[in-house]
Amino acid sequence: MDTSEPLQLLGGLTPQQFMKRHWQKKPLLVRQAIPAFAPLLPRAGLFDLAGQEGVESRLLSHGDRGWNLKRGPFSRRSLPPISRPQWTLLVQGVDLHHEGVHALMQQFRFVPDARLDDVMISYASDGGGVGPHFDSYDVFLLQASGQRRWRIGRQKDLSLVEGLPLKILANFEPEEEYVLEAGDMLYLPPRWAHDGVAVGECMTYSIGFRQPARGELARELLVRVAEEAADTLGDAAYRDPGQPAVSRPGEMPEAMLDFARDAVARALRDPAQLAMALGEVLTEPKPNVWFDTPALDGGESVGADVGGELAGAVILDRRTRMMYDPQYIFINGESFRASGRDARLMRTLADDRRLGASDVRKLGADALDLLDQWKDCGWVHEA
Repeated sequence: MDTSEPLQLLGGLTPQQFMKRHWQKKPLLVRQAIPAFAPLLPRAGLFDLAGQEGVESRLLSHGDRGWNLKRGPFSRRSLPPISRPQWTLLVQGVDLHHEGVHALMQQFRFVPDARLDDVMISYASDGGGVGPHFDSYDVFLLQASGQRRWRIGRQKDLSLVEGLPLKILANFEPEEEYVLEAGDMLYLPPRWAHDGVAVGECMTYSIGFRQPARGELARELLVRVAEEAADTLGDAAYRDPGQPAVSRPGEMPEAMLDFARDAVARALRDPAQLAMALGEVLTEPKPNVWFDTPALDGGESVGADVGGELAGAVILDRRTRMMYDPQYIFINGESFRASGRDARLMRTLADDRRLGASDVRKLGADALDLLDQWKDCGWVHEA
């Protein structure tokens, strides 16, 4: 993507200008960001998706008894009638299940893949919404059909209404109000309060971004570093030939704390090890993601060691996460050291999510073998 090229998606701003002026700073309203936009998934298709196991969905309604939240999967009969007002169906990660929605998400790759998360689709009957709230991550709100009235504000009081099944601001103070129609889009930075209410039946696409918390990321990294520590640090055991007799046996020896501190420091000393762990964490598929392996002529799925050699261009499966750093290629939670021409071509595959036939033929034997394995796992496909 040419980040210096103005985009209608961003209201005529270049990606560079948008990131400098708005990203994590201030909202942006774009009228007709995608002109003549229509839902990529019809209402019936969205309802069917919400009924599938492994698809995260939620149903929210608001009435005389207050807010009600249910979690899917939902059969069609369990959803309220279209004519009933004030209910919303939220379906998460639709890009994992629909090629058109996945393609839509690719338009936002002027932000690193390490930050891009998923597309959630919200269907709402008249008056439906999720209440005034704030998100801890960036979000683009693309109106797919109908109208939705958005009220937004820089909320200082983040206290929540107690006793509700969802996080609703107790003292929402909107500063601006917009009505979005199909093709309009609103960008909101983290912690900007917002409240969207359907004006008639409507559908909204939310393109969300990952913003891992420091503690969560540290836990994931330490787990992966610990898995390697036993091999990299060896079997050297704690020794204390100078330990004197003690009168307070319950007191922890200072020398043992020093030994533990040194073990952890050694495990984190190699910057490449930490970078490798980060790449594996960031490309780890979500728990509800699984891949379809290629089928043989008889209809049986092939294993990781079965299948023909690649004959042409390849594309990444829409569920595949692939990234890289100067030393490693990361794909679906695994890491591979790469250098030279193979590394350059694998980075092209990660950036473009496809690799042309002529480039595939330039790969070395080891890289081709990896691609064959990834194809048999369902991570890549022949184009």
